[in-house]
Amino acid sequence: MVVLAAFTFMFVGFGAAYSFAAFFRAFQAEFGAPRGDVALVFSVAGFLWFLFGAPGGVLADRFGPKRVTAAGVACLVAALWLASRAQSVGMLYATYSIGIGIGVGLVYVPSVGAVQPWFDRYRAAASGIAIAGIGAGNFFVPLLAAWWIERYGWRGAYLALTVFVLVLGVAAVIAIRPRTVLKKGEALPGVPLRQAMRTRAFALLYASLVLGCTGVFIPMVHLGPYAQDLGYSEAQGVALVSFVGLGSLVGRFTIGPFADRLGRRSSLGWMYAGLGVMLLVWYGATSYWLLVIFAIVFGLCYGGFVALFPTLVMDLYGVRSVSGIIGSLYTGAGIGTLAGPWLAGVAYDAFGTYKLPILASAALAFLAAGCIAGVGPREEEAARDRG
Repeated sequence: MVVLAAFTFMFVGFGAAYSFAAFFRAFQAEFGAPRGDVALVFSVAGFLWFLFGAPGGVLADRFGPKRVTAAGVACLVAALWLASRAQSVGMLYATYSIGIGIGVGLVYVPSVGAVQPWFDRYRAAASGIAIAGIGAGNFFVPLLAAWWIERYGWRGAYLALTVFVLVLGVAAVIAIRPRTVLKKGEALPGVPLRQAMRTRAFALLYASLVLGCTGVFIPMVHLGPYAQDLGYSEAQGVALVSFVGLGSLVGRFTIGPFADRLGRRSSLGWMYAGLGVMLLVWYGATSYWLLVIFAIVFGLCYGGFVALFPTLVMDLYGVRSVSGIIGSLYTGAGIGTLAGPWLAGVAYDAFGTYKLPILASAALAFLAAGCIAGVGPREEEAARDRG
């Protein structure tokens, strides 16, 4: 039930966020804004959901995940309803960006943190199934949003998403629960947050997120417009973003069980490297079917990376402050997410091409893989000893 609840939180939260690709052209047409300004709507939301993962995780460690995720669902619902009434890109920053950012942050980290203590041997598999909600949301919700936009316009589509998130989100709040209820003054085994933040492994993990996430969200925002620049239809562009979600869904289900056997740390490094390779494929891609292959395999590596990261944190630092540590690390992902899609849009507005940001993102993904390689067995053993 906890895995299902976490899956649902990520399905509705990230589904609402990644459906942004379906609204991109509508925002440009409605507000006459350049791509950099429109892309910044998503970038700010991404930055905030990773930023608020830190306090969300700390609050979940202290008060349990139910209250925190309930607040997150309320933020998501309010954001979507207010976005449907926006009259400018500035209003989207104030409604969609802030509300979705805070809302996802308050459901994502507390729910993925709640899953970790329930499993030991098959933790990566369980985490992968839970986080597969992100891939499922990325695949289904943009297509659903595009259909609603066609039927009701973009404002009506946001109202439909509001009801969609409210119903499923409330059901997930009812189902989520912590693994252990502590007595007053009792502490779970593991490394406390402040001590974890002083370790070399924490610094390397943080750096990997800053570097890797600079490029990982660029396709979520710009792959659709990129395809349309090549002459493909808007529906084909939105479909590519959904293919990223499909690959992500497959990656979250399939990578975890292999990582449990082959090693979660090394598997995470290979996921980062795979992202870099696929970004190089995108750099030279012009045919639609090559773009489809890129989207699916990129999504698979992205899904594997997102599924494995929390399990490695649990391996290193134990259950005591797992949500707070994950949330604090994810602020690094927020920095990358804020910079990547926005700078890619700015680069396009300046040069008329995405070539430079794609190539730079590939290089950063390879550097992120190097950071994970630096979290060697010595760091894993030291972290366990501290716990």
